[in-house]
Amino acid sequence: MNSIIMLEGKVDFKITLDPGVWIFDDRKVDLTTYFTTTHTEVDELEEYTKSVSKHWDREIQEGAIYPPTLKTETKFKKEQILKGTFGIPFRYFIKNAGPLQGSSTLLIETKNGEIKVPLEKANDSILGFSKEGKPLREDGPIHFYFGDGSNHQEPIKDIISFRIE
Repeated sequence: MNSIIMLEGKVDFKITLDPGVWIFDDRKVDLTTYFTTTHTEVDELEEYTKSVSKHWDREIQEGAIYPPTLKTETKFKKEQILKGTFGIPFRYFIKNAGPLQGSSTLLIETKNGEIKVPLEKANDSILGFSKEGKPLREDGPIHFYFGDGSNHQEPIKDIISFRIE
């Protein structure tokens, strides 16, 4: 099984997706709770500014100490990563690919055929990449979940490539 997936078609830039590195990405979401909780759209620049400000305040109060002062912080994160089930919003990759004017469909090529999804619906989707701390080797490398959770129990699997039309 090839773990690299291409996002190509009517785009400014072809994107290579490597789910093996997403575990380190701060944009990942916990799939065990994602479809059962409500989500609010956040301004990424504002969130980044708040995060940096919080970190700066902490350094002023405690001094610049690395690694984190609380051992439980790192232990919890390691445990969470080793046992977690994660996905990442697909919109980041679609945005970076830059769909061309007039593009309206995402074609998902799987081992079992092709599935067409409106680009707007694909933009709200989640790409699952790990289950209980393990990569999706048997029917992966990624699973495609609609953002509304309508296929939460039966995601699109065995994905070979994505093409924007």
